[in-house]
Amino acid sequence: MNTIIKFLFAAIKAGVPFLYGTTGEIITQKSGSLNLGVEGMMYMGAFVGFYAGFKTNNIFLALICAFFTGAVAAFVFAFLTVTLQANQNVTGLALTIFGGGFSTFFGEMMIKFTPNGLPKLSEEFIKGLSEFKIPFLSDIPYIGKLLFSHNILVYLSIIVALLCWVYLRFTKYGLHTRSVGENPAAADASGLNVTLIKYLNIMLGGGICGLGGAYVSLVNGGGVWNNGCVNGQGWISVALVIFASWSPAKAIFGSLVFGMFTELQIRANDFAHEFPFLGFLGHIPTAFYKMLPFAITALVLVVTSISQKREGNQPAACGINYYREER
Repeated sequence: MNTIIKFLFAAIKAGVPFLYGTTGEIITQKSGSLNLGVEGMMYMGAFVGFYAGFKTNNIFLALICAFFTGAVAAFVFAFLTVTLQANQNVTGLALTIFGGGFSTFFGEMMIKFTPNGLPKLSEEFIKGLSEFKIPFLSDIPYIGKLLFSHNILVYLSIIVALLCWVYLRFTKYGLHTRSVGENPAAADASGLNVTLIKYLNIMLGGGICGLGGAYVSLVNGGGVWNNGCVNGQGWISVALVIFASWSPAKAIFGSLVFGMFTELQIRANDFAHEFPFLGFLGHIPTAFYKMLPFAITALVLVVTSISQKREGNQPAACGINYYREER
């Protein structure tokens, strides 16, 4: 049982970057924009968040900087696609390339100008992001360790996802966002400011993606900067949007599943030794485990396309530029 609890505990932590990235992309797509630049925004948030933490030793400021960086990058995407009507797919891919280059270039500069060539967060900063036990709840057998013994950014990711779910499903502004994502012409005719709604939601989604990048560099990196820290997690987050059926609440479960696949690459041999009937796991190539999330996403996409239900499907106007003159 301890092996399973440790595996699930690690899977929750591994799934947090996916949850941030997926939630941010869901907000963006619900407003009718398809931003494939999640990877780039996460890279930019990762570097700026780390650098702010490295220089100021302030966790809150590091997160604010990461969020702001992701939002600014998303603003550029919004300006190009909403105002200038550029192709959303090409713009998103360009943002991913730029974000990766931005992180590597300034990361190398930071390494170069660090006295020992090893940018490392202070012990105080790392301690502030360490796991802590919630009184009483963490004492519950098994469940306490699994759910109530994480660092603050894990809980923040769940809170952000739930708040975004409430925002989209139960608020007036969320209804406006979904209306623009489904039929911007009808929303425009009803008096909604389609451009403003798109801008605000694209920037909000980008900021949340930036937080996901900050988690990778501040927590997963062990306090040391790594130029390739995001390593494809932004792309998996884009795929996870489909798995979560464009629902931030479902993304919590989806991020756990993808986190399990991530950890399975590392812990397959442990399971093979602990449970004899799972011995075959140790003989499966690692590439197979890396492929599983995308294979499952493809399966979900097929099932979703067959289903006749509109709820849980991609917004009808997602990825399509809106020309007001054609209304």
